[in-house]
Amino acid sequence: MSDQDNVLANVREAFKAAFDINPQLVSIETTADDISAWDSVGHLSLAGNLEEVFGISLDVDELMEMESVRKIVRIITTKLSGSVK
Repeated sequence: MSDQDNVLANVREAFKAAFDINPQLVSIETTADDISAWDSVGHLSLAGNLEEVFGISLDVDELMEMESVRKIVRIITTKLSGSVK
């Protein structure tokens, strides 16, 4: 399993906690338009869950960029690898 696959698995769990949905419904292609609860308040809940699951802090620019699971996985993978954005 690649790092990206591990990150995606944990992102799915964060979606489950934030939106009370089946994590298997969340794919790399999922966007905010696909999940009705992923509104501005849901976005903050998701961000908090992501920070807790991964032990990271997300800055405002990263939060604004997180419009899809693909972007979330990229941001988290970058942060976990210690790379600078």
